[in-house]
Formats: sequence, structure tokens, C-alpha cells
Amino acid sequence: MWVMTLSLMICQFSFTTAKAQDEPEYRMEIGGGLGLTTYEGDLNGNLLHEMQPRGAVTAKFKMNPRMAWTATLGYNQLKGSTDNVETWYPDLRETSYHFSTTLIDLDMRYEYNFWAFGTGQEYFRAHRLTPFIALGVGLAWAKADEATLAAQFPIGLGVKWKVRPRLNLTLEWMMHFSGTDRLDGVRDPYGIISTGLFKNTDCYSTLQLSFTYDIWAKCKTCHSDKDL
Repeated sequence: MWVMTLSLMICQFSFTTAKAQDEPEYRMEIGGGLGLTTYEGDLNGNLLHEMQPRGAVTAKFKMNPRMAWTATLGYNQLKGSTDNVETWYPDLRETSYHFSTTLIDLDMRYEYNFWAFGTGQEYFRAHRLTPFIALGVGLAWAKADEATLAAQFPIGLGVKWKVRPRLNLTLEWMMHFSGTDRLDGVRDPYGIISTGLFKNTDCYSTLQLSFTYDIWAKCKTCHSDKDL
């Protein structure tokens, strides 16, 4: 009896494995998202103050179920004012200063999933839900008092959920450290010249919800990926 039970278990495992191997894996995701952007600089130090709308398109190249390269093009609004801070600025002591500007950013980042991401059918021990971290580099363009183009470095975390076999939902929060103090149109309001890549520079954070769709099925006769 136990021999028959063991045989049935082996057959069931073999059938499940074969079925999983028949499901396609996809190399890329494309899609877009909506969210909120918060300016973080001399005129604001609160992550939840003056949150403005954001829209983005994104494309991901999946190296394997744990790692991906992601390119994102975003359209944001930034807003700030000296009325929101208690700091006394020598250069702005006579009048209040307000700014509202459009910010366009483009970045390329590396994403690492804590668990292998997938339906579990196309990849053994994959999970439909996984947290992830991300780190990257990019550019940001804004025009408060004058056009400014600067490097920006996004770092953050999020959660991915595979809603359907080819449909993915991502919630992410990113802090973007820029290499300029001109995103808000004010440079060195303390009256002290600052030097260094991240010395007294402006930042902004983004909270985004994205939908992406899997494309570019991987060749099933290629077995170079290792189990993660």
C-alpha cells in the first residue's frame, strides 16, 4: 500500500513540475502609474506637506525572478513656500517666497525582490507577492526661476503583486536625491556658499502605484536560469 502511495506522490510531483515548465516566463514588463510627489528642500522638510500629482511610464527588463532593471519617465509637480518653514533665511527676510514648477525625471534603477516573483507556475517556488528594494541614477529637469538639469539618485522600497499571470501591480516609495540646489529656484538661502554633490541640495520623494504587463516570452528550450 505504501508503495502505491509513494508512486502516486511521485507522479503528482512530476506532473506539477512538467506543468510549471510548460508555463512561459517573460523578459519584460511595460506599463504606467500614478502617484504623488513631495518637494524636500530648504522650503519644506515634511514628507507629507504640499504633495503634488505625478504620472509615469515604466519598462522593466527582468534578469530573473529576483532581479530587474527598471527605466521610468515621470512627470511631476513641485510646490513650496517660505511660509511653511520656521527657519530664517537672510536672502528671503524681506518677503515670502513661493514656487510651483513642473519636474520631469528619467531614471534607471536596479530592483531586488526579497522572494522570487511570479505565479509559481512558470518558476518553482515563486511568490505572487514580494517586497523589494531599488537603487538607481537618473536626470531631473525643472524650471522654477530658470531651467535646471541635474543628476538625481533614487533609492527606495516597495511591494509587488502579480494580479494575473501577466498583470502586475506595484506600490513604491522613492526618495530622489538631486545634485542641485535649484529645483526650487533658490540657491543657498542661508547666504553660505555650499560645495559637494549632496551639500545642501534639493530632494523630492515619490509615492506611486503602477500597473505593468508582461511581454517578450522567454525561449523554453533555454535553461540557463538558476533556481533562486
